[in-house]
Amino acid sequence: MAEYEHRHIDLSGLGVVRDYKSPGSNARQRTLQRIREEHGRRLVGELNAALQFTDQRREVLDLPDGAPPPDGVYLEVELAPGVGPTTLERKRERTRQGAVTVTANGARRIALFVPDDTRDVFDAVFRDYAFTEVEDGEKIPKKSRVEPVEHVRTARLQTFWRDDPDALPDDPQAEMWWALWCFRDRVERVDDLAQRLGLTVGDDDTRLRFPEVIVLPVHGRRAVIELLLFSTGGIAEIRRATDTPAVFTDELHGMVSDFVENLAERVTWPGRDVPAVCLLDTGINRGHALIEPALDRGDLHTVVADWGVDDHSNIGHGSGMAGLALHGDLTTQLGDASRPVLSHRLESVKILPPDSFEPNDPFSYGAITTSAAALPEIAASERPRVFCMAVTNENRSGAEPTGWSAALDQISSGADAVEEGPDHIRRLFVQALGNIGDSSHADEIADADAFPGEDPAQAWNVLTVGGTTLKSDIAEYAYRDWSGWSRPGDRSPYSRTTTLWRSSQSPIKPEVVFEAGNRAVSRSGIEAVSGLPSLSLLTTSKTAVPEPIVSFWATSAATAQAGRMAARMMAERPDYWPEAVRALMVHSARWTPHMLAEFAGAAGKAERKALTRKYGYGVPNLRRGIASARDDLALVAQRNIQPFRMDGGNVRFGDAHVYRLPWPRDVLESLGNERIRLKVTLSYFVEPNPSFASAIDPARYQSFGLRFDLKRARETERNFMRRVNKDDRDEGDLRPVNEDNDGWFFGPKSVSAGSVHMDIWEGSAVELAARDLLYVFPISGWWRERKALGRAESKSRYALVVGIEAPDVDVDLITPIATELANLIAAGVAIET
Repeated sequence: MAEYEHRHIDLSGLGVVRDYKSPGSNARQRTLQRIREEHGRRLVGELNAALQFTDQRREVLDLPDGAPPPDGVYLEVELAPGVGPTTLERKRERTRQGAVTVTANGARRIALFVPDDTRDVFDAVFRDYAFTEVEDGEKIPKKSRVEPVEHVRTARLQTFWRDDPDALPDDPQAEMWWALWCFRDRVERVDDLAQRLGLTVGDDDTRLRFPEVIVLPVHGRRAVIELLLFSTGGIAEIRRATDTPAVFTDELHGMVSDFVENLAERVTWPGRDVPAVCLLDTGINRGHALIEPALDRGDLHTVVADWGVDDHSNIGHGSGMAGLALHGDLTTQLGDASRPVLSHRLESVKILPPDSFEPNDPFSYGAITTSAAALPEIAASERPRVFCMAVTNENRSGAEPTGWSAALDQISSGADAVEEGPDHIRRLFVQALGNIGDSSHADEIADADAFPGEDPAQAWNVLTVGGTTLKSDIAEYAYRDWSGWSRPGDRSPYSRTTTLWRSSQSPIKPEVVFEAGNRAVSRSGIEAVSGLPSLSLLTTSKTAVPEPIVSFWATSAATAQAGRMAARMMAERPDYWPEAVRALMVHSARWTPHMLAEFAGAAGKAERKALTRKYGYGVPNLRRGIASARDDLALVAQRNIQPFRMDGGNVRFGDAHVYRLPWPRDVLESLGNERIRLKVTLSYFVEPNPSFASAIDPARYQSFGLRFDLKRARETERNFMRRVNKDDRDEGDLRPVNEDNDGWFFGPKSVSAGSVHMDIWEGSAVELAARDLLYVFPISGWWRERKALGRAESKSRYALVVGIEAPDVDVDLITPIATELANLIAAGVAIET
């Protein structure tokens, strides 16, 4: 090999130094420019095609009347394999990145939401990259954003699917539970449209909450889920809804204590002076991490000292009730990252004896319950509370008043108070309707109407609770071929009905329904099984170790949840009477899509009333009960009333109240024939008189009754007053003829007993604008009929809730009604006269 001699030569003086360019550099630059333009133009074409298809799809979306139109588009953006971490979100453009999936070759597909009002800005990003002329050495615009993008397509349901691909049904009509991972600030939009579309939506307690998303469980057909997805812009990703108590009772059984301790640390526990759920049951074992901080030793009571205060039942019934009354279904909270804030606490009165003692005499339960209610009031007299009882007189129908049911009415009404008057203590009782017993033979328990609600569920003043269920998916391997007995939103198969009660004399029971779990039925329909964890709720057990949580079901579970909601409402609105809390729970209730379908198929008002003996007035909602949405508002009044007065030796009717409803006439009249719903709920407590005749004549049982009437659209104010009150008519003056009063869902004839009345009027907005007077008036009772008892001039009180719903129009009703109220008050016009 030749050897070279290295010499260092100084070239510094030879002239100007210039950048080196290879002979092919211009050609390479042109090639790169061409590649960039081709890539950019292809993406611009794909984007335009995707937007055009999305717009066409939007034109054929079959949205319900009043639903807000879509305000953005979803795209599927595919990033090239090997591209590092890349975010497509931009604050200025308000784009949002949703589900991310990875293909077999390593490409990432991202669901991206682009608002309508920034589509041009987003489109300009790709056009700038593709069509801007760039000189040598200049920066390529939007290079870092566009070059990683391989494709832009129209988003599909598959774009959002973050579960096993085989689990996504191909059939558009296939039904299942879906877990919709929603952007926090858009979950209400998704929730509202889902309900408008007739989908079954899980309540607040079933929703997982994370820093950026809320997981909404929704049951329905794939086709409707796609409509919901592309109409709201609020869904980030979609999975199967797989949260089930079976995860904790089976798969994670060995780790349950860790989950319990973690939740206990996340909870903000309540103070001592907050409302309480007082459970009348088998006692509570308070040494549980999820119970002890909200249950003082001094709040554990028993009606017989020798019984003790701890939970003695084999299944831990009282402790299970406690967990649900305090936290609700624990399935969701154990698995999420929420930080619950408790605004209520627990109390306990043991009213059932341990096995080693003589059982209670069924005829003594009235006295036992009366004594039980007094114990916590003596210990903490200033604390608001709701009494919660899931004990019933087994197989004793509640068709007629009994000593026990009358005792509950007496406790609720405060008739046992030392001092009489409209403001003496009232008590809210939440009572279970009763369960259909277990049987492995499905045909033996198939006819729910053959199992009437049990005593004392017929008590007029209590809020009686039945069961519904949203639980349908079975996780237990041994029952993989079985199915849920009831469809989501139907009556729970554990819950009784009151269809066989005498419909004209008995109160509507239950008033409300809550989640009670589901039974499983075999493929043949012959066998049935109860208590599967996946079809049940999850709650605290009577032992903190080794099994701190257990499955719980039936109307006991439903009643505990109702007590929880009542206590939370009391905490939120301490100025509300027990009558008002009951009214708002009923007023906030809505029938599920399944229930609504049955009501829609009813032949008339009588059949609708019969359905309420199965479903009550629906499933209450806490948020709706304590606050009004923009197009769904409620006005609440709490008033004292004297139903009767002595006139010489006779007893005549006393007070009646007229409410001038503050309707914004200009707003309603501008809506013309748009449909508006008016919902009226009236709640009061009667003093019972369970005489021999009360079973056939409600007026013999109730101390008084109240009803309401609404001014007709073409009725003058003077004629309205003359029609509803004979004192406004001159002697010999005939009562004005009633204008047609149709439009009520149940009608006044459906109200004959009970002390809470709800009805819904639906008609045009312009007609409602003229129906602006509401009359609350007394009807007869034993205070009037039994003059010798000296109660004819007794006083009482009631709560009235009036609400407007405009589901099919996007209109702000709260603001103009608030303005109208202010104007009436400023002008000195009484809302009540």
